[in-house]
Formats: sequence, structure tokens, C-alpha cells
Amino acid sequence: MEHLIISLIVGAIAGWLAGQILKGKGFGVLVNMVIGVIGAWVGSFMFRTLNISISSGIVAAVIQATVGALVFLLLLGFLKKRL
Repeated sequence: MEHLIISLIVGAIAGWLAGQILKGKGFGVLVNMVIGVIGAWVGSFMFRTLNISISSGIVAAVIQATVGALVFLLLLGFLKKRL
């Protein structure tokens, strides 16, 4: 249960950060936070697949989740334009 709560908090922070980095390309604070949670999974998958290792801990988790959220937001923005 504790791991789930920490994951949700890290994802929310990452989504907010990604929204701040991509000003004008986000979907609003609340949706960006949800995207951050999804981005945490995307970032984790990307880092494992590419065999990239950064230090462990909360800061590393936020960095990894933010990278995943940025990729996910950019992908959603691209799909939004195409549709």
C-alpha cells in the first residue's frame, strides 16, 4: 500500500513538472498529473529497455517518471494534432 501511494505522489509530481516544461502542450494540471502516473510506468519501461540506470531514491524516481511523462505528453500531443 505504501509503494502505491509513493508511486502516485511521484507520478503526480512528474506530470506537473512535465506540464511546466511543455508549457502550452499539456492538458491541464489534473490531467497532467494522471499522465505523470502513466508516464512513471512509461519511464520505467524506457529506462529498463534502454538499460539506463540512474541512482535509486525518490529524486531518481521523479526524474525517471518526468522523462516518461514528457514522452507520453509529446506522443499525446502528436496524436491530438493528427486526429
